[in-house]
Amino acid sequence: MTSQKLTILFMPESAYGPTNQCVGIGYRLLKAGHRVVFAAEASWEGKLKALGFEEDLVNLAPPAPADSDADPGQFWTDYIRDTSPEFRKPTIEQLETFVKPTWQALIDGAMYCEPQLREIIKRVNPDVIVEDNVVTFPALLTAGKPFVRIVSCNPLEVKGAKVAPTYSGYAANDSSNWDTYRAEYKRTHHEMWSAFNTWVQEQGAPALPELEFIHESKDANMYVFPEVADYIKDRPLNSTWTRIDSSVRETDGKYDIPAEVANRPADSKLIYLSLGSLGSADVGLMNRLTEVLGKTKHRYIVSMGPQHEQIKLASNMVGSQFLPQINIIPQVDLVITHGGNNTTTEAMHYGKPMILLPLFWDQYDNAQRMHELGFGVRLATYAFTEAEMNSALDSLLSDGALGKKMRENAAQIQSRDGLGVASALIEKVALAHKSK
Repeated sequence: MTSQKLTILFMPESAYGPTNQCVGIGYRLLKAGHRVVFAAEASWEGKLKALGFEEDLVNLAPPAPADSDADPGQFWTDYIRDTSPEFRKPTIEQLETFVKPTWQALIDGAMYCEPQLREIIKRVNPDVIVEDNVVTFPALLTAGKPFVRIVSCNPLEVKGAKVAPTYSGYAANDSSNWDTYRAEYKRTHHEMWSAFNTWVQEQGAPALPELEFIHESKDANMYVFPEVADYIKDRPLNSTWTRIDSSVRETDGKYDIPAEVANRPADSKLIYLSLGSLGSADVGLMNRLTEVLGKTKHRYIVSMGPQHEQIKLASNMVGSQFLPQINIIPQVDLVITHGGNNTTTEAMHYGKPMILLPLFWDQYDNAQRMHELGFGVRLATYAFTEAEMNSALDSLLSDGALGKKMRENAAQIQSRDGLGVASALIEKVALAHKSK
């Protein structure tokens, strides 16, 4: 770490996953003595300041009423809740009815906040700007500041001819449907991409690559994914890219396992269930899971999310709206997850096998990757049977060789200190620019 104090501006997507990922890196930089400012979405007000960061927040849409008490990332929670019927469709059918509207919502937010971002950058005067998002914000590229891009989604977001299409969830060893999916993606997205690309250039930013909604940085790009699960052999990346095997934040509070689930029979395991802040908004799915899992011999800690009052826990479960996930995963035997990149990489960081129930976006890619590598079992999120769930539980929990392999992976991942690699790279970019 450098002794020179830097000002670092983070611009994360408003959902919990990217923001928490930036919190992990930002906190390491904060502890090193740097000034860390978050240009997060306005519903995060006060939450980041409580961790020691400065806040200079943006609205991605007209502000909520003054008396609103919206939770952080509330827009996306509501959006996912209202569109959850789309998740029952095959991924290729989601392209027009879910993926495209999601891109449009992200584009609308980028356009709305462009003037705000320009003012924030003037006020903050950062030495480096760090973005963790899937859509470009021209102001971040035209400010005359070095720019670092973080990919905290599955790394198939960086596309390649020899890897499965992004968001498809298709198998790595079966390319028979890849071209069909790519053609449908182009059909459904090209017009929207073209209009956005025109607007981006009107703001003074470079043209976007064909069908891409965000630029690569000429300064530095990084992505969060363990080497043992990476696609790098089939999709090499240029020298601007750096992999960080994990990004496990150090800000979560302590968690003591409640006696109700800590005290259990010898053949009963402890399992963490989380569909993320967005997935848990699907109350019907959450209640089906608690019903099915409530019939098993195991004990569960359940992340209940924004609709927690509507979720029914069984007698073998404890749960809460918010949980310090980072300090729970090390204490459990298995993780049941939607396949969000944060939870997937955190489970790998601590050597825990997974049952994956993907809902949208890159969750299908993570679920497929863990399944095909044998680190977990992918189930049909809305169509799994009790027998399939029980079989997955039994096979993963009884596989001693898998447990050993996951622990070996975890030791390797932890030794690479992802937060240290990421924070050092951000410092390096900032210092290189200051020395010019």
